[in-house]
Amino acid sequence: MSLFNVFKISSSAMTAQSIRLNTVASNIANVDSTTTANGSPYRSKQVVFQATPLYEKDESSQGVKVTQIVESAAPYRMNFDPYNPLADEKGYVRMPNVDPVEEMVNMISASRSYQSNVEVMNTARQMLMRTLQIGTGQ
Repeated sequence: MSLFNVFKISSSAMTAQSIRLNTVASNIANVDSTTTANGSPYRSKQVVFQATPLYEKDESSQGVKVTQIVESAAPYRMNFDPYNPLADEKGYVRMPNVDPVEEMVNMISASRSYQSNVEVMNTARQMLMRTLQIGTGQ
């Protein structure tokens, strides 16, 4: 495998993790959004990754891509607030199915994965620079 493939693999992973971080940020921002454009509470979204070959005829070098962003099927949280105008006849308000703790774990995981791929790219760059220096006698 060429060192240049390392850059492509790491950049595909960084792009995927960036999308994951944006999705987590959206989930956290909407943790209390009781009404969306369609009238229902916000639904948590999750990113689906897939390994993908970098080149059509070479499956040995695989990167990653986001295939879809899906809405969680978890039930809405029910919050007792009888004075809320959105409350049902029993006094419960449907709240988004966003779990802030789970989202924080996803955020830390995505951030660390992104950082790891930055380090991979930096290491590959250093290796290429050292390879170039071999010919100069330094």
